[in-house]
Amino acid sequence: MAISSAVGMELQDPKMNGALPADALGYRQEREGFLPSHPPAPGRKPIEFMDFEGKTSFGMSVFNLSNAIMGSGILGLAYAMAHTGVLFFLALLLCIAFLSSYSIHLLLTCAGVVGIRAYEQLGQRALGPAGKVVVAAVICLHNVGAMSSYLFIIKSELPLVIGTFLEMDPEGGWFLKGNLLIIIVSVLIILPLALMRHLGYLGYTSGLSLTCMLFFLISVIYKKFQLGCPVGLNETEVESKNPTALPIQGLNRSCEAHMFTVDSQMFYTVPIMAFAFVCHPEVLPIYTELCRPSKHRMQAVANVSIGAMFCMYGLTATFGYLTFYNSVEAEMLHMYSQQDLLILCVRLAVLLAVTLTVPVVLFPIRRALQQLFFPSRDFSWPRHVAIALILLVLVNVLVICVPTIRDIFGVIGSTSAPSLIFILPSIFYLRIVPTEVEPLYSWPKIQALCFGLLGVLFMAISLGFMFANWATGQSPVSGH
Repeated sequence: MAISSAVGMELQDPKMNGALPADALGYRQEREGFLPSHPPAPGRKPIEFMDFEGKTSFGMSVFNLSNAIMGSGILGLAYAMAHTGVLFFLALLLCIAFLSSYSIHLLLTCAGVVGIRAYEQLGQRALGPAGKVVVAAVICLHNVGAMSSYLFIIKSELPLVIGTFLEMDPEGGWFLKGNLLIIIVSVLIILPLALMRHLGYLGYTSGLSLTCMLFFLISVIYKKFQLGCPVGLNETEVESKNPTALPIQGLNRSCEAHMFTVDSQMFYTVPIMAFAFVCHPEVLPIYTELCRPSKHRMQAVANVSIGAMFCMYGLTATFGYLTFYNSVEAEMLHMYSQQDLLILCVRLAVLLAVTLTVPVVLFPIRRALQQLFFPSRDFSWPRHVAIALILLVLVNVLVICVPTIRDIFGVIGSTSAPSLIFILPSIFYLRIVPTEVEPLYSWPKIQALCFGLLGVLFMAISLGFMFANWATGQSPVSGH
């Protein structure tokens, strides 16, 4: 998650003829620099827009937004490809990338109208106090899901790492139980970091996360060519000839890649992809830090970032799927051998990144809760500590009870992701952009309406099929 401070934005004026109505006049004034309307105090220099200009370069802004996009969802993309097929998956991934870019366009337009630099404030401007509550709740839900996915990675991977160093079976000792380990990590590492009053150096962990995921991608590509396809070999022979090869459950009984696939697990795959592209709450803070900010320039930052993540996601999913084919699990790292030295390094890097990222993700949740329930209260250490404790206990209970990371990706990807990507930006656009500038039946607003309806449809279908899958008691294709 990119940690950014707010500064300022600009948007070019639309072409309008004649006198401006009151709303449209306010629209122009707010766009012309987002500065106070009152005159400067005597003896003070008039405030200019450039006084608020950000200092972050285009390239660093791309890096920051890429950090915001990148997350644990990358670990589940090979599983998504296994249940849609190579071509179908890439087509869906491309569609979601384009839709995310359009969604950012809507957000930037709304931000330019009202000069607001936070997602929650857009909700309040569009829907009143209830809108701020709804937006904050959705962001909290999404971040709780992100925290849960990070802790689930710790739960599944840390026993393998410790077992490798101790040369023990991960299922052998009580101290190698994943549920116990996430509690220990939460108490000894995550909680002390989460109790810090300011993020400080933790803001740099987003860069560490991106570096670790790049290392993960390179390792996935390398292991594909190293492992090949063990079809036709006896499982015992494979294990004896190459002890660092695939674990038995990961052997490819059929090295046939499917281009198009439809099965009961497919309805988890689109939410996983949507979960992997959510970055929208961080777009506006990054916009305000951009050097020479403009809507066109920030949209270019978003397009480059989304394009880079599309390539990274596509490569990870493709090479991961072509390594394990239909036997790939929702947490792909779990497929590799416990004894593989390269994968051990990848596991350590990913564990370090996700452990340090959990408190970073917790900070926005706590800030949102404090703004909702204690908006006029001064800072309080007891309240600060209590919120962190409650959140960590809640997330730990959730991770202990949920059987697979696939369910976390599925539920969060079907609820908060479509809300942040599709539904809320379209509502903001319809409610904030004045009808004098864009009439209600203009093509841009019709597009925004259809975009929001697509999000509602996506949410309803995904949740419906997942609940039906749970109700019928169908076991997942893969699990831990």
